[in-house]
Amino acid sequence: MFTGLIEDVGTLISSERDSHGMKLKIQTSFNTAEIQIGDSIACDGACLTVVSKDEKTFTVELSHETVKKTTWKDATNGRLMNLERALRLGDRLGGHIVSGHVDGIGNIAKNAKIGQAIDIRINCGKDILRYIVEKGSIAIDGISLTVNAVDNEGFSITLIPHSQGKTTLIDKRVGQSVNLECDILGKYVEKLISKDGKIDRSFLAERGFLK
Repeated sequence: MFTGLIEDVGTLISSERDSHGMKLKIQTSFNTAEIQIGDSIACDGACLTVVSKDEKTFTVELSHETVKKTTWKDATNGRLMNLERALRLGDRLGGHIVSGHVDGIGNIAKNAKIGQAIDIRINCGKDILRYIVEKGSIAIDGISLTVNAVDNEGFSITLIPHSQGKTTLIDKRVGQSVNLECDILGKYVEKLISKDGKIDRSFLAERGFLK
């Protein structure tokens, strides 16, 4: 589990593809002596498993499903990426609950500088938009951000100066793609109130939760 608070910006050194997925070798400023084989690291929002390391780099594996669902399918050497190590028990949850399981891809539709901040508009499919709410949380390339507004085609967020300097999102241009992970709480609520769940709207109304 992650929080969406980026710890480092890494660089893709090399990538290998095969029928099962991909391997990525990533340069980082992390102390790799503290990284264990099998550790989970979120790379641009995708939770990936460390399979090897050296003094300045670590290598992670991507399954076929992860490649299909994320922007990693278009990975090129030199790409900068947001990195976050898994949350430790007792750490502060400064962002929101992020699983590192990317729901899909969005496209930068607009960015505009507003004072010291940058407003960014992202378009995405309705299968993702159904879980996005105004003033709710969204992970974009692994960054925990607050949704300003949402409509039938996309949503907008604001990138404050701190996030501009600590992440890669400021370098994204109109037309480029980003990894999106919706707040998992919305998915659980949907499941519970679905016809197959134990709780439906009638159940909630009978107990005074709905009018």
